[in-house]
Amino acid sequence: MVRKETSVEVAGESVRISSPDKIMYPQQGWTKLDVVEHFVACSDGALGGVFGRPCLLKRWPNGVEQEPFFQKRAPASAGERVAIAYPSGRTAGWFVPRSPADVVWMAQMNCVDLNPWSSRVEHLEQPDELRIDLDPTPQATFVDVRDVALAVRPVLEQHDLIGWPKTSGSRGFHIYVRIKPEWGFRQVRRAALALARAVEAEVPDIATSEWWKEDRHGVFIDYNQNARDHTIASAYSVRPTGLVSAPVSWDEVPDIEPQDFPMAGFADRYERVGDLMEAMDETSGDITSLLDLADQQDGGVEIKEYEPPSEVRLQSREELRNWWRETNDRDI
Repeated sequence: MVRKETSVEVAGESVRISSPDKIMYPQQGWTKLDVVEHFVACSDGALGGVFGRPCLLKRWPNGVEQEPFFQKRAPASAGERVAIAYPSGRTAGWFVPRSPADVVWMAQMNCVDLNPWSSRVEHLEQPDELRIDLDPTPQATFVDVRDVALAVRPVLEQHDLIGWPKTSGSRGFHIYVRIKPEWGFRQVRRAALALARAVEAEVPDIATSEWWKEDRHGVFIDYNQNARDHTIASAYSVRPTGLVSAPVSWDEVPDIEPQDFPMAGFADRYERVGDLMEAMDETSGDITSLLDLADQQDGGVEIKEYEPPSEVRLQSREELRNWWRETNDRDI
């Protein structure tokens, strides 16, 4: 008999779960309750990735094989919300998780992956997280991804920064860097591009910082993920692949494969190794050195004459031409 609802306990709080038997992952047969129980098991770690951060609600009401919808304006049933203004003049009240129960509530809302800002509401316009998103081109292998990740670490160390690695739950890889909330989004993005160029110089055959898709090879170091209100699936998210975005140790990186971290059984790993990102807040670094590097790099890293602002998400020259025509009523 299909249940209409149930409840789960997490950190001493009860969270109501509607349609717990709904199939979310048809290929694996995993239900909504299976996803919820994953987040209950990893609730402390998952909360660490989203605590105090505005979260985009990416909801999969019909399971991961159907299209999700994206909700910036949190429903009235949500807990804390923060009003965020946009250039259009509109505002939206984004959900701000503060407890393990809030994490489970997002799973109740059919969110399998959690998508937070890189800043917290206490300093909304000053990110405290520099995000390195390694995005392989179709020709790249996961061996290439691992090798680029391993090249990132010494470059960070040259600038007295500490990287915290995790799988993306797909073909890519993420490295988070906790930073002091003293710079705006544009400066953090600029620092990320300087870092990307430095890594590219170390492993030019397999890494690229080229923005335009047609110019890329190997693994793209996507610095634009540091733009305002961009989000990345946070640690312990479950992806449509059924794989977890899993924090890993640097010692594990040379040998891991994305398939090593399916949701089924991941709670056993979490119980064994704990939250590998637990100490990240204790390692806030300074990006001044990266910004100095940006000043030194040939051509600089400021937005070029015809490159769109960071909040405009274009990745090919054709998209740029269309955007420029619409914005300026003339061709380039």
